[in-house]
Amino acid sequence: MKKLKISTYAVAIMLMLHLNSDAQENLTLTENGYLHAPGLDVTFFSDFYPDGHQSGVTIIMHGSRIAANGDIRLEPSPGQWSPTPTGGEVSADPSSATLQKRLSFPNPERNRVSFNPIIYPDFEFSYTIRIQPAGGNSFSVIVDLDEPLPEEWVGKVGFNLELFPGELFGKSWIMDDQTGYFQVQSPGQLVMFDTSYISAPLATGKELVISPEDPKTMMTIETNNQPLELRDGRTNHNNGWFIVRTTIPGDAAKNAIELTITPNVIPGWKYEPVIQVSQIGYHPDQSKVAIIEMDDIETKTMEYQIFRSGKNGREMVQSGTPGTWGNFLRYKYATIDFSEINQPGIYTISYAGKTSHPFRIDKNIYNENTWQPTLEYYLPVQMCHMRVNEKYRVWHDLCHLDDALMAPTDHLHFDGYKQGTETYTDHEPGDPVPGLNKGGWHDAGDYDLRVESQAGTVRMLAWMIEEFGLEWDATMIDQDQKLVEIHEPDGVSDVIQQIEHGLLTILGGYKSLGRLYRGIICQDLRQYVMLGDASAMTDNLVFDPSLTAGKRTGNSSGINDDRWVFTEDNPDRELQVAAALTAASRVLKDHNPEMSSDAQEVALALYQMAKDRRVRSSSKVLALCELILTTEDAELISELTGMEETITENIRSCGTSLGRVIHMIDNRTFKQNIESAVAAYQEKLEKDQAEDSPYGVPYRPNIWGAGWNIQRFGVDQYFFHKGWPEVSSTLYFENALNFVLGVHPGINNASFVSGVGSKSITTAYGVNRADWSFIPGGVASGTALIRPDLPEMKEWPFFWQQTEYVMGGGGTNFMFLVLAVHQLYNGS
Repeated sequence: MKKLKISTYAVAIMLMLHLNSDAQENLTLTENGYLHAPGLDVTFFSDFYPDGHQSGVTIIMHGSRIAANGDIRLEPSPGQWSPTPTGGEVSADPSSATLQKRLSFPNPERNRVSFNPIIYPDFEFSYTIRIQPAGGNSFSVIVDLDEPLPEEWVGKVGFNLELFPGELFGKSWIMDDQTGYFQVQSPGQLVMFDTSYISAPLATGKELVISPEDPKTMMTIETNNQPLELRDGRTNHNNGWFIVRTTIPGDAAKNAIELTITPNVIPGWKYEPVIQVSQIGYHPDQSKVAIIEMDDIETKTMEYQIFRSGKNGREMVQSGTPGTWGNFLRYKYATIDFSEINQPGIYTISYAGKTSHPFRIDKNIYNENTWQPTLEYYLPVQMCHMRVNEKYRVWHDLCHLDDALMAPTDHLHFDGYKQGTETYTDHEPGDPVPGLNKGGWHDAGDYDLRVESQAGTVRMLAWMIEEFGLEWDATMIDQDQKLVEIHEPDGVSDVIQQIEHGLLTILGGYKSLGRLYRGIICQDLRQYVMLGDASAMTDNLVFDPSLTAGKRTGNSSGINDDRWVFTEDNPDRELQVAAALTAASRVLKDHNPEMSSDAQEVALALYQMAKDRRVRSSSKVLALCELILTTEDAELISELTGMEETITENIRSCGTSLGRVIHMIDNRTFKQNIESAVAAYQEKLEKDQAEDSPYGVPYRPNIWGAGWNIQRFGVDQYFFHKGWPEVSSTLYFENALNFVLGVHPGINNASFVSGVGSKSITTAYGVNRADWSFIPGGVASGTALIRPDLPEMKEWPFFWQQTEYVMGGGGTNFMFLVLAVHQLYNGS
């Protein structure tokens, strides 16, 4: 009886899909190179970023990406470093709306032993994959091999299609006469594949129906060959997705894979309008523009209303018709200018039955719970070589006291660090390097220390002291005890203490190595993917190879788990770090004269080593300008003005630094020529950004979220305005801040800054991502592009390209922009 009920239900579902398919338009090939019907898009290798779940056959249903990475794989449940193919361009046949791509294994770029911990197979094979409409909402996926697989690879090679878990949790599936749910946690039913355990198939069969109860995500997949398998890829990879897989038969070549996929489409579906407005609000005197994002088939705009909230409810204070901006990516945009509203209060905007989050208009809007969480939470939590407490909570215990062993030569680390043919120091590979077990911040979610991130953070903090007089004390930082207590003031500015913490690692490395380190990072992949307390990565005891494995003394052990330190010969990096060190020396002069003097001494040494080598002009100008601010040296000023031609040709990258010192230069001709170059750049910028997007900043979406680049652009524009206010606008750095705070494309209009604003990213790629949590004040990379035209920022803790926090500008650039706009309207 139970089997009969399930079968009847499945038939009913199939009937509904069939009726919907008959009622809908057929899939057609668009000029952007993907299959489209209203409410459905199927892209085909528009991206090639399989590690980030962006590649292959990708299915976008009702504006949301539901499935991706449809392609041949050598494992049932692959991970980030698993083998992927290489291939040529996609070819299209417009007459049949067929898309086709030829690919092959192995991929030489991913088969480097020192880079890729998973070795490629020792056989080569090539294949062609194509998709084509199959009537209504259906499309076919067909794979042809050049020749059948070797016997030893039968059952291993198959076609995988990954299903995004965040859209499916709690929904059901039907596989023939089997049923189940997409569970929040991965299952413990395991099978051995090669040498590791993976999840056993949740079900196998010839026909899979996904989320039949939800018309927005319902999809049917049918196979004409081998059975389908439904698997949970999170069992062996925490960041995995659900996987639909079918293997290639042993004797098959042509039509080795034949699938028919039928996504459901809601008849008449349209993308609902999204109101994009700052999640915190605006200063009363500020320009205020909200963006309305709509389906591109909309032919008219509707009336909007703006309400002010009070003790008796809402009162409408403005209404009208939005201004038409035009099309960008896949959507149509309109604008609502409400700059005339300047009465302090709480407001909402309504449009087409949608209402925005509440936001404030207040003169203190940028000085209340905006930049503070980054300084109070994010920077302390990222501090390495410390125990970090927050009242009852321990963010992480004392960590990495065994830093660091000299990295092996001729080694390319899987995270990209490269040690050349020598160590560039007196230390041999494997030697413990002293002085590296203090200071620094964990960069991103993988606990490494990159010198440019350390220096960039130090420089931005120093700039904020100089530009805005930033002083704030909410944290106890005790270097002697290696202890941090959040929300326990200690009488010293947190900004100063954080700068000191950054200098401890930079100067400590320089003194021990005789040069800068490139980075400090774990040795193996198991450490790298660790999700949990930073103190669990190593045993905090320096490795001693004379000890047997597992044996420990008071300060050493026989366990080789210490992080590696990499070095490099990079004069550009030396100049960038020199700029940070001399900036830090200025702000530390009174509080910590000894560290200030050390920082300036190393800054000058780095500059002398690098200045005459082949470097980017922006790196040299940055170092020169910061050294001029410190020393007021006439020879350095002369050296800077001697670079006039180079600076004017590269004003976009050099102007930021020059804007800080232009007032110190007396050379009239130099200043006039520089101002002319700045004016030309700003004129071009205004023209380009007006054509780029409705967001008031130059915006070129990419696989990686653009938030950090836009913040950096905003900081640059602050200094252009500071140096040349007559030809440079404040709107660019104001708009950059608004972009980060919610005025950005896509259905998820959250603030990129966790904990800041009415709605913010609270599931982020930070060190606590496994808990689906966040760090207040962490700034995510933000809305990414699913090529060719889908802006996306999903609620998912493992999308580093969308919600990762980083050091070296992510958080401190945001702080800088907030303080800049606050100063612009409040004076201090």
